[in-house]
Amino acid sequence: MVRIWTVTVNPAIDYSTTVDHVLPTIKLRAREERFDPGGGGINVARVIRELGGEVRAFYLAGGITGPVFEGLLRQTGVSGKGLAVAGDTRIAHVVHELDRGHEYRFTPRGPELGEEEWQQALAAIVGLDADILVLSGSLAPGMPADFYRRVIDGVRGRGVRVALDSSGPALFHALRAGVWLVKPNLREAEELFGRRCRSPEDEEALARLSVERGWAELVALTLGDRGAVLASGAGVLRLRAPRVATVSTVGAGDAFLGAMVWALAQGREAEEALAWGIAAGAATALTPGTGLCCRAAVERLRKLVAPA
Repeated sequence: MVRIWTVTVNPAIDYSTTVDHVLPTIKLRAREERFDPGGGGINVARVIRELGGEVRAFYLAGGITGPVFEGLLRQTGVSGKGLAVAGDTRIAHVVHELDRGHEYRFTPRGPELGEEEWQQALAAIVGLDADILVLSGSLAPGMPADFYRRVIDGVRGRGVRVALDSSGPALFHALRAGVWLVKPNLREAEELFGRRCRSPEDEEALARLSVERGWAELVALTLGDRGAVLASGAGVLRLRAPRVATVSTVGAGDAFLGAMVWALAQGREAEEALAWGIAAGAATALTPGTGLCCRAAVERLRKLVAPA
């Protein structure tokens, strides 16, 4: 059994609701409320479990909202290991406006960590007994920008395969340590390399860069409802996403990564894993609010993923 651990250093309580329309000043009557444990690695773990995989989640949580987050996580059935911090676990808010079909996302920065806290987190993560380590989501305020790189350096030489999904400086520093799999979206990749993509050929060249520089064995460049591009030493592959009536894109990228890691952990080929990732992302787009995909929808949509 492949031991998969996901890491979420800045998790959130994800709260979503629906209103008829968004207007200033007046009281808006919300309905269809739901609360979920969130953050990149948490969402990845939820999807892996939904697809039948074995996974554990490492996370930081604290303050008055920490116990609420941990209670929500237990309800998902994902087993985890938490490290207590002093600050309050953040609450992210998603509002879906029915009249115009708009989605509004309010995402706090998260609690400020002291050096002792992030050093404890680093030691705990490096000590996890993992075959695959998924580093996903934003860093917490107070953490050094190269925190993920320090994790990668800490597990080097132990045969741990690292999957990475972050952005900005955290992505920049971590990639230079070398990873097994990285999943940027198009905007993140363009910012990373300072390039703008104006054609499919540009997108494929951008996906190849991290492989050519020795930063990643596999690069899954996600393109939203257009699918994804996979670059590896074997070349470049593009798959088209099935058409779905998008309800919410919250968590779609995390679902993509979760399904892809799940498939690869089972020994499936990279092309097949990419198809499962695209199907999971599309299935999550069908789910309102902060909900993620269900296995039946992923399996159905997997059959509709096709070469672009």
